[in-house]
Amino acid sequence: MSSRPRVGVLALQGDVREHLQALERLEVDGGSVRRPAELAEVDALVLPGGESTTMAKLARTFELLDPLRERVAAGLPVLGTCAGMILLADRIEDGVVDQETIGGLDITVRRNAFGRQVDSFEEDLHLSGVDGVVHAVFIRAPWVEEVGESVEVLAQVEAGPAAGRIVAVRQGPLMATSFHPEVGGDSRVHALFLSGAGLIEHRRRG
Repeated sequence: MSSRPRVGVLALQGDVREHLQALERLEVDGGSVRRPAELAEVDALVLPGGESTTMAKLARTFELLDPLRERVAAGLPVLGTCAGMILLADRIEDGVVDQETIGGLDITVRRNAFGRQVDSFEEDLHLSGVDGVVHAVFIRAPWVEEVGESVEVLAQVEAGPAAGRIVAVRQGPLMATSFHPEVGGDSRVHALFLSGAGLIEHRRRG
């Protein structure tokens, strides 16, 4: 039996394969999560980008939404990226009527804050806990409007009209980014998440 941590990726929609590849580079055991039984087996979880309302509805359909909430409340380390950030947020601005989330992260998130698909962009950011810059890809991305007292801000947009907007946060075992860290072959964001959860040794470099 492997002693390596098992990290699941919620595989209902989004960049599942790319996240699994990032986890493979860190030499952890990655696997797709579509059922409550698969969720019960993981030591940590990644919520990928996608469409947050669709993902929440699919999680409800697959009877995963309540088990996800229970495991998050019990302390499961979770990384949410883009739509995954929205799913972790306790509060949403510009959400649809009756939009459900998993919750657990004491933040207010604004959906599609940077604009539509055509407004997608890339920027180099400084992320607390990571050496050098992180090349961040934003695709119909949210940003964080407000954070609770126990939430640590890890990164903010550094240039342009959105300068100062919060795009990465951490609260205990939960971490979230507005951007897509799985794009481009850089696993440092995943490493920061897993090391913060005590599942791998801390790695500031790639």
